[in-house]
Parts: sequence; C-alpha cells; structure tokens
Amino acid sequence: QVQLVQSGGGLVQPGGSLRLSCAASGSIVNIYDMTWHRQAPGEQRELVATISNRGSTNYADSVKGRFTISRDNAKKTVYLQMNDLKPEDTAVYYCNADLRYYSGTIYYRKDYWGQGTQVTVSS
Repeated sequence: QVQLVQSGGGLVQPGGSLRLSCAASGSIVNIYDMTWHRQAPGEQRELVATISNRGSTNYADSVKGRFTISRDNAKKTVYLQMNDLKPEDTAVYYCNADLRYYSGTIYYRKDYWGQGTQVTVSS
C-alpha cells in the first residue's frame, strides 16, 4: 500500500520560515514528478512547485525567490522550504507524487496525495 505522509507546517509570523516534508512509502518502483499544492479557504487548489525525478524545478510566480522545492530520492521524500512568508501564503499545503508501484505481480502508475498540513502566517 502506497502512502504519502506530510510533516511540518504550523503558525509563523510574516517574514518567517517553515519547512514541509512529504515522505512516500510502500511498494514503490519509481517516483516521477513530485509537487506541492496549496488551498486557501474559499479558493481552488493551486500548484506551488514541481520537481522532476532529475531535479528540474518550476515555481508559481507568487512564490519564486522565496520557496525552494527539493527531493531526496533515496528517502523518497520531497521538501518545501518556505522563506519570507506572507499572510497570503496561509493555506493547507498538499504534496503529490506521480509514481509507479506494484501490487502482487502487477505494476501501476498513479499519483498520490499527502494528507495536507496547515500553514498560517500571521502576527
């Protein structure tokens, strides 16, 4: 059984920093793109950052220069370092992984979501 488990998040003052982690576990063969998304109250979920299995990264314009996505393939973990946080960064953050896994003798490819973690930026 495959699952993504997130950690990190919490309450931070404007200008502060937080680091989110998301670890994948289970019968995983390959992990392709890993992404972070966020959803603020009353808003649609938006893509924040993407990292390919080779380390190529992309960011939403709203977080460029402040957030950094990285991954440790050996640990099957993706990170989101968030610096210079602003009140508008307040949201529930979700990780996602496009991965290939097996069940018995059958291989599947599917994307999985983490459970979500609250990030609140407020003074």
